[in-house]
Amino acid sequence: MNARVFSISLFSLLVGAAPAFADFRACVNDIRAEAATKGVSGAVFDRIMADVQPDAKVIEALQAQPEFKTPIWDYLAVLVDEQKVSEGRAMMARHAGALASAEKRFGVDRFTIAAVWGVESDYGKLTGRWFLPQALSTLACTAPRRRDYFRGELLAALQIVQRGDLPADKLRGSWAGAFGQTQFMPSTYLRLGVDGDGDGRSNLVDSVADALHSTAHFLAKAGWVSGARWGYEVRVPAGYSGPSGRRSKQGLSTWEARGVKRIDGGALTGSGEAGLLMPAGANGPAFLVFKNYDAAYSYNGADSYALAISILSDRLRGQPGVRGAWPVDDRGLSRAERKEVQELLLRRGYAIGEADGAIGNITRQAIADYQGKVGMAQDGRPGGRVLDALRANR
Repeated sequence: MNARVFSISLFSLLVGAAPAFADFRACVNDIRAEAATKGVSGAVFDRIMADVQPDAKVIEALQAQPEFKTPIWDYLAVLVDEQKVSEGRAMMARHAGALASAEKRFGVDRFTIAAVWGVESDYGKLTGRWFLPQALSTLACTAPRRRDYFRGELLAALQIVQRGDLPADKLRGSWAGAFGQTQFMPSTYLRLGVDGDGDGRSNLVDSVADALHSTAHFLAKAGWVSGARWGYEVRVPAGYSGPSGRRSKQGLSTWEARGVKRIDGGALTGSGEAGLLMPAGANGPAFLVFKNYDAAYSYNGADSYALAISILSDRLRGQPGVRGAWPVDDRGLSRAERKEVQELLLRRGYAIGEADGAIGNITRQAIADYQGKVGMAQDGRPGGRVLDALRANR
């Protein structure tokens, strides 16, 4: 497979091990023995794993996860833009039957199910290019952390093939092992994947109905409260220095006593305790979040991700997005605007490849070079200032 690229020098630099390849093959052989105890035959294992080699780019991706490194305003600008909302409404109309049946079966509202689908794979368009056995074996045998976790996910991926759910060539997804329309990890696929289209099996890669039902199943198991909201945007008093975070939940009367109000000035509503989320600090937008926010959080374990799901679900309902101002004077860019940045850089001779709206290291380097030429700080960030400068100097 053309994805099986291996650079000894780069890989050794990343993981600090000169004999990386030999150690990798020894690790794979050890996993083969464990796979047999999980019901994976030697023939299936060898067919999938015989030519797999470690990939240094997987380790690079491990060290640069956008949920934890991208500013929240940039993260949301891309994942909850007008294009995502309009496409989401069209996809909800197209798959209304599957969404309605998933909502009825598991008690999770269709807007949240669709929001997960939109954030995870852009409604099935971007499911990932990595060959999972390669990515997961790289992580299981060479990652600087969580090797046991990725080993378990590799074993689960092999079990999916062994039991006949999917052929090995369908095991393509993210560098971390998530795959399918709504990006389940292999172990989650085995545990929570369900049949949504009535064909008797779960196929989260090719069946939209299976993916949507399985996502609703995941959220229900994560504690989703049927008929309840995830939360809403609020205002906090100037100089607020009290408790915050989704885990620091208090009753609404407590938050009211601290001066917290809805963004429109109305009284706080909702059932159960809520946490006060301030993802950009006291000077940025704030949200009261309830149990359903925690269910969304469990899908990826990052507040930026859970907020993207939650706010996109509101937008799909026809409600407004974030109304408070982020504490930054350089606005985040939508996917269409990021693509425009790339197009304008290409016109200036920067060899950045295709203009697709996905900002990688090569585009960031080009942005930084252009910033230097026009007297801006060379941070490589695709923000409003760079776009405005490129537009002004076409």
